[in-house]
Amino acid sequence: MPNVAVLDCGSNSTRLLLSGDDGATLRREMRITRLSAGVDAAGTISGPALERSYAALRDYRALMDEYGVERGLLVATSAVRDALNGAEFLARAGALVGVPARLLSGAEEAAYSYVGATSTLAPDERPTVVVDVGGGSTELAVRLDGVLQGVSMQLGCVRVSERALGAGVVVESARAATRSMIENELDRAVATAPVFASLRGLSRLVGVAGTVATLAQLDAGRRDYDRALVHHRRLSRTTVQTWRDRLGELTPTQRLALPGMVPGREDVLVAGLFILDAVMARLSVEELLSSEDDILDGVAASLR
Repeated sequence: MPNVAVLDCGSNSTRLLLSGDDGATLRREMRITRLSAGVDAAGTISGPALERSYAALRDYRALMDEYGVERGLLVATSAVRDALNGAEFLARAGALVGVPARLLSGAEEAAYSYVGATSTLAPDERPTVVVDVGGGSTELAVRLDGVLQGVSMQLGCVRVSERALGAGVVVESARAATRSMIENELDRAVATAPVFASLRGLSRLVGVAGTVATLAQLDAGRRDYDRALVHHRRLSRTTVQTWRDRLGELTPTQRLALPGMVPGREDVLVAGLFILDAVMARLSVEELLSSEDDILDGVAASLR
């Protein structure tokens, strides 16, 4: 089977996974493109956001050529679901990379994230819940009795930053608005998928995507990305809260100077940590496992 490519046009980043015919990872790339900038307020993807994403996709097409990729799939998520010009973006994106392009539903996003995150996990007697804190949405997924169940929430680090928290030093009024926004959406999610209420204190929590990955890198204190240090790193709820509060007292420029901060996440990470802490509280868990295997790996598995 030939090499395959999976491209993920997320709300905050555009990413690429190249896999060999044996499923081994050949290349991973990530670029902050902030596709969802302003979508929550304006309802459309802005011109600059489109161009940032298209530029990344052109570069990824060149890498696909370098690795002789013949098959692949491009997926898009929350920002494209919400945008009036989402279909136009999806068509152009697919044409640029020369592979089929699909808009994932929230349920599909949750399912692919679950498959990717759990593929290399050691067995555990507890149900495994996967949380994917994205730029525009957050997904929860769990498999019980062989049935995969998931829910997608209109909570993401970019969306919450733009609507409630802001990008700079966190003030009390913004903190209160953020918590209210998150709790209201969690209430809706649990009402939609009550299975997650039934798992309080009973599950193993695995976190994927940029918020969790950046937290793991900050916790490791490394300026340069080291997959071995962050993949399957254990992070306590206290660690989540400590970094949320510490970063909230700093400006984005000051945050960027910290070892482990990923450029392009310094203005939205705090919002992501508010979401992550609230999810951990709802599930009554005090630790999560960071996973660098995520939706990209789940989609790649479906192509093999």
